[in-house]
Amino acid sequence: MAFHELRFPDNISRGARGGPERRTQIIELASGDEERNASWANSRRRYDIAYGIRRADDLAAVVAFFEARNGRLHGFRFKDWGDHKSCLPSGTPSPTDQAIGTGDGATTAFQLVKRYASGAQSWSRAIAKPEAGTVRIALGGVEQLSGWSVDTATGVVTFGAAPGAGIALTAGFEFDVPVRFDTDVLDVTLDLERLGSITSIPLLEIRR
Repeated sequence: MAFHELRFPDNISRGARGGPERRTQIIELASGDEERNASWANSRRRYDIAYGIRRADDLAAVVAFFEARNGRLHGFRFKDWGDHKSCLPSGTPSPTDQAIGTGDGATTAFQLVKRYASGAQSWSRAIAKPEAGTVRIALGGVEQLSGWSVDTATGVVTFGAAPGAGIALTAGFEFDVPVRFDTDVLDVTLDLERLGSITSIPLLEIRR
């Protein structure tokens, strides 16, 4: 299998449905109390693109995209319109949006991450597919216009010179989700006047 650095059509993904999924084991005790254990340390996202298909041309684009990916075989990029920025969806990414590390005078490579916080709890998500041309980097709160590069296939930021010890590294960016089709069958109505009866076309986030 391979990963194709190609994004699913934006006009269809904009109408898709989906979001994060977690896996929790819940054991009910004889007393009626329960114990809960997280089976996954990280969430995984699922989407259904059938909801974004509005025209016969949209359907043709999905079929072509599906065939070119060989069904579930190859992964690709997907834009989650509800969560595709380092900031709030209504905002513009700033170089100080997300903390990605602290300099130690030796390390030159840092992974882009996005932190989700509520109250005293938070969870950090590694961002592997930043959108080209959107990444902004700051050292100690000062934006850096040069001296670094980002791999848009992995989300790793590499500095030409290691940031000094204690210097806070932050980043702003837009990003895609690495996904694959979660089916090898497209079950669609062949009557083009009844596109609303298209069944589920699921996508599943690829975690590595």
